[in-house]
Amino acid sequence: MASRTENRPVISVRSTAGTGYTYVTRKSRRNNPDRLVLRKYDPAVRQHVEFRETR
Repeated sequence: MASRTENRPVISVRSTAGTGYTYVTRKSRRNNPDRLVLRKYDPAVRQHVEFRETR
């Protein structure tokens, strides 16, 4: 059971707009070994911006 959670760890992605808004998601280490970059909605600036993985 433990190996299942290690393959898809919980990560947080922080807004690049500087608002400090974050989303929490899971990612596959096998398919995405690099830091994740997603384009999501930031309600503080009311537009879609890039969110980058933080550790």
